[in-house]
Amino acid sequence: MKIETRFEDLHAVYRAELLERVVPFWMEHAIDRANGGILTCISDTGEVLSSDKYMWSQLRAIWTFSALYNHVEPRQEWLDVALHIYDFAVKHGRDEQGRWVFAVDQTGQILQGATSIYADGFAIYGLTELARATADKKTIELALDTYHNVQDRLARPGSYETAPYPLPEGVKAHGVSMIYSLVFHELGLLLGDDDILAAGLHHAEEVMGAFLQPHRQLLYEYVHLDNSLIDSPQGRAIVPGHAIESMWFMIHIYRHWGNEQRIRQAIDAIRWHIEYGWDEQFGGILLAADAAGGKPWWPFADAKIWWPHTEALYALLLAYEIGEELWALDWFEKVHNYAFSHYPVPDHGEWTQKLDRFGKPFTETVALPVKDPFHLPRALIRCIEVQKRLAEFSSSIDSGVAH
Repeated sequence: MKIETRFEDLHAVYRAELLERVVPFWMEHAIDRANGGILTCISDTGEVLSSDKYMWSQLRAIWTFSALYNHVEPRQEWLDVALHIYDFAVKHGRDEQGRWVFAVDQTGQILQGATSIYADGFAIYGLTELARATADKKTIELALDTYHNVQDRLARPGSYETAPYPLPEGVKAHGVSMIYSLVFHELGLLLGDDDILAAGLHHAEEVMGAFLQPHRQLLYEYVHLDNSLIDSPQGRAIVPGHAIESMWFMIHIYRHWGNEQRIRQAIDAIRWHIEYGWDEQFGGILLAADAAGGKPWWPFADAKIWWPHTEALYALLLAYEIGEELWALDWFEKVHNYAFSHYPVPDHGEWTQKLDRFGKPFTETVALPVKDPFHLPRALIRCIEVQKRLAEFSSSIDSGVAH
């Protein structure tokens, strides 16, 4: 089979997964027409398990439906859903200090306040993508207000919380710099604002200079404020899927800045972590490990959660597109085969989210009791884009157009 045919076929498979199964699941089961927003405490069959609304799920859903409109097809129904969730989030999502809250009930009453600075990051992400679709000044102003609010807190370690995984005193989390590198970068691109772009680059350098340890070929989730490693179970926590996701963020950011060295480091780190995290006995990517080989601190460390696999699918395709290295394509095939044989729920359309090491579904809560339309549709959107480019490039080479 010609390589361009493979990419054309993959593009068709991923597009169908997104548009014929995943998106219809959410459109049918989750939009709360009566109260606003989207219901994300939901089962694989579409049964609503709780009407509580975690704000970062609302904000991430704004990104997804806006991105569908911006990057797949400009369907008004998708933009209408993004605006529907946006209206709920704007009305109920922030406290009196302008911080985005963690959870509200079905009607928007606050259940848990501003206990996670990650929610603010997802707000910037979702608002930026929505503003790309609408160019609405109020949406942009809210994104900017969130940016300034969060910058003030980020400058004062200890002034913010990081639910669902609290930060010990004197410690900083990879996840914080990871998300803010990308969302500041995206907002800066939208506005053409060099200061915001520089703020994103600052956090990217934190990821690459503090948390990524090339001599160990590992990315640590936590380090001391002075960037030194922490010799504790939490300090030794390695989350391969999180590292892989972070590295495709880095590729996006450093391509803008033209920093080939950082791009190369990110591609190398994708390889380190897919090799490190892969379960050679049962297949799939383990959720977490201990850098010293001890008992992992991270809950459900030997589980096979859906999102590391979705993130790896895109990261590996991107690494192959940039570096043209066959290892990335080989690993993509392995992850694809595992993911598509284990996670899809054919009768209902979405993917099951939690498998144990042996591939059996389980129901215990991991991090949050949510199933939200984010990691899977985002990965499918991004994969579709790369697969289309690769198919077109391969076809042009075959026809003698490319040089």
